[in-house]
Amino acid sequence: MSRVLEKRGQRIGRFEVLRPLGQGAQATVWLAHDPRLQREVAIKVLSAGAGAAVLGHWKHEAHAVSRLSHPHIVPLFEADESGGQAYLVFEWVPGGTLGDLLRARGALGPRRAVELMLGVLDALAAAHAQGIVHRDLKPSNVLLAADGRARVMDFGIAARVTGGTDGDIVGTPGYMSPEAARGEAPHPAMDVFGAGVLLAELLTGQRLLHERDPLRALQRVQREDLQLPATAAVDDGLRGIVQRALARNATHRYDGAATMRDALAAWLTPAQAAVGDGGGHGTLEFLLRRMRHKADFPALGGAVVRIQRTAASENESLRSLSDEILRDVALTNKLLRLVNSAGFAHAAGGSITTVSRAVALIGFDAVRNLALSLVLLEHMQNQQHAAELKEEFLRALLAGTLAGELAPLLRETEETFIAALFQNLGRLLCAFYFPEEAQRMRQQLEQGGDVEQAAQGVLGLGLQDLGQGVARSWGLPEYLQRAMYTPDGEVPTRASEHGIERVRWIGRCANEISDCLLHPGTANAQQEIAAVAERYARVLAADPAGIVASASRARERLTDFARTMGVDVARGSAARGLFSEGATFGEAVAAGGSVPPADASAAAAASAAVTEALTNGIAEVTQSLASGDFKLNDVLHKVLSTMHAALGLQRVVLCLRDARTERMIGRLGLGLGQAQAGRLFAFALRETPGAPVDLFAAVCRKGVDTVITDATRDGMAARLPAWYTASINAPSFLLLPLMLRQTPFGLIYADAAKPGAVAPQEKELALLRALRNQIVMAFRQSGNG
Repeated sequence: MSRVLEKRGQRIGRFEVLRPLGQGAQATVWLAHDPRLQREVAIKVLSAGAGAAVLGHWKHEAHAVSRLSHPHIVPLFEADESGGQAYLVFEWVPGGTLGDLLRARGALGPRRAVELMLGVLDALAAAHAQGIVHRDLKPSNVLLAADGRARVMDFGIAARVTGGTDGDIVGTPGYMSPEAARGEAPHPAMDVFGAGVLLAELLTGQRLLHERDPLRALQRVQREDLQLPATAAVDDGLRGIVQRALARNATHRYDGAATMRDALAAWLTPAQAAVGDGGGHGTLEFLLRRMRHKADFPALGGAVVRIQRTAASENESLRSLSDEILRDVALTNKLLRLVNSAGFAHAAGGSITTVSRAVALIGFDAVRNLALSLVLLEHMQNQQHAAELKEEFLRALLAGTLAGELAPLLRETEETFIAALFQNLGRLLCAFYFPEEAQRMRQQLEQGGDVEQAAQGVLGLGLQDLGQGVARSWGLPEYLQRAMYTPDGEVPTRASEHGIERVRWIGRCANEISDCLLHPGTANAQQEIAAVAERYARVLAADPAGIVASASRARERLTDFARTMGVDVARGSAARGLFSEGATFGEAVAAGGSVPPADASAAAAASAAVTEALTNGIAEVTQSLASGDFKLNDVLHKVLSTMHAALGLQRVVLCLRDARTERMIGRLGLGLGQAQAGRLFAFALRETPGAPVDLFAAVCRKGVDTVITDATRDGMAARLPAWYTASINAPSFLLLPLMLRQTPFGLIYADAAKPGAVAPQEKELALLRALRNQIVMAFRQSGNG
């Protein structure tokens, strides 16, 4: 097999081979391009020496596995033969395996290890329900997607190892169950054992049964009880779960992957067990019973799930999200009121009359976050204890808004808002359903102490466990349930990896800053915020001053929201501290939410002209997108020409990713050298080990909007790639990446001939981002994403 496929550019079937991804004893995996569907795939080519019986069995199993569809399973697209070579075509999941993660980092923390295993066990349970047993669960067969999700591959297509028994031995020695080592028929208990071995390796960073001789490994697993090492830093509860999964006698293990998953979920968040089986903590059971009779919060849960699912889907259209919001008349009216407020006036012109235009203007994620905020607000009104509810709601909303400001990657912004907001779900539930208990907790907090300790003392249950239990009863997405759990312990002194852990730490930082504003301690609020910023700067990989500035912007946004929606906050209320300095409410509402400056300088006039030009362009594109009748090229030309004219730019170029070569190529340009866009802009997206980091490629990979005001200053030139300095080398430029499915598919480049000429103000940058988002929306609606 390896003699046939040796280099890039060769074909198997219709697929063009790009590069090898991995090789085993029985197969080689390649990254390939599918010209028919214009996508990249992973192709597993089986050994050429496989006999007819093996191929027949393989085809039968491939047919069964192709029916599996699950968020934690890598789907099998095709199974075929070409030139006597059997091959399987899978979805390509960029990112490494759990094996790569273990080699790079060693043992994972118990919580992270369990979270990954929940997804793996979900996948196994789905397969078992269709009569499919994996039989080869190991770190190299679990991919880690860009969003941190574990995705299992090679279901039912495991490598075969010949042993000294009558049956076929399927799997990898060291990860196989005793009965699999004896060649017994496939059974779900084999995968439960494999899950126990995998979890033990995640917790220790070491293989549980490591033998150079495969036969000896098969013998040992049949006669020895595997044990999680005593040095593993786990509590007795988790150790017991691992040991039960590793039982040598299959009848002593969990009766299925779903049961083991539930045990791990209960260990991770104890309150969830009570939700699942109806027995558990009395406070949670009482709350769930009350919620069944008082439908406010269950209705909220349904709205959250529907809006979240629709906006998060890459397949839903602008109209789908609009229709979902239109189901609630009150929500529709509040959303339209908000997008026509002063906060959006620079982009909308106060003329948005339909939800579809609102979505087209500010994007799926912004509309989703606004809608969720308004849903919460709707359920916090008209209660006897309205002041306390309002305070809790505004505190949670500020935390979510600040988390969005702190998220350095555009694709994280949407998740951090929701996660930080819902880290407060337990507090909101307590204030809504247990007002007297909430008041007692407030009194305890005034005397010092921690909110979770206060909740344990009053309710007998922590607020996080309360929120988690209800979130699970609502059936909220698993990712959101995990992200809304605030991390414990000291703030790490190193940057958190991207993914769910980073989102959690951002949420915790945002909530601490909200607490500083709501209930300042002995120091003033600004001093306390500065101290929080210093403490979290490393884990967030952010500058402390930047965190403080983000808090200021979040307070301004919360103030605008409260003014627009008529959220009245009494003088002397602690909630007043959440708003921007000197904020007033009655006057602002009467005046429409904003007061123009008394005098406008020449710079202000110029900025107003730029804003007007960008706004007009946005309005025209919005009209096209909302109608649904548009040509993609017309939208692209309109966006680029709007940017070019409004900012007086020298050059604007739209680059698009070539899926086959993994390069960003200039496709459309305006201004200087527009006909040469494709030749001037062509750079690799992937990092080359040992080569200098390409600033443009790094910006695309991370999805970070970047403004270089003066590339001639000391040290800046060294960061620019050689291909750029040799051909373009503009002294001032702007980079706006285009992202779909957390992957860069394009880049807008804009430059000027003089240093400092590209320096958009915050409002102008927001409008440029809106134009960029309209390109993403156009690709999404046209089916080209």
